[in-house]
Amino acid sequence: MADANLEIETRLRDCGLRPTRQRIALADLLFAKGDRHLTVEELHEEASAAGVPVSLATVYNTLHQFTEAGMIRVLAVESSKTYFDTNISDHHHFFVEGRNEVLDIPINNLAIDNLPKAPDGMEIAHVDVIIRLREKKA
Repeated sequence: MADANLEIETRLRDCGLRPTRQRIALADLLFAKGDRHLTVEELHEEASAAGVPVSLATVYNTLHQFTEAGMIRVLAVESSKTYFDTNISDHHHFFVEGRNEVLDIPINNLAIDNLPKAPDGMEIAHVDVIIRLREKKA
């Protein structure tokens, strides 16, 4: 655990964030299980279950700080729910309606052609494709 915390502290510092106790605890929960997609509420529930005393607002603020630092990505799947993705590589997503589940699609499985030219002074930073799935009807 001490090695993991040291690694997280270093990662936070490298991203320009001060490694506070709460940031370390939330980063540990967030990254310990590999690449995944979580909402603020889901991470807050995990923190509570792990005995990490943190408010929902702190989880929200911390996830947005991690996003601004480039540690995670934001996925706005639907207007009422935002997911945070620990995989910051270029890739796209399936969203399973009814289950509120987000799955990765490797970037090499999808080609996007004929993107519009960005307005003057702007450049395309990233293209997010979300393909919505639902169970087949019998």
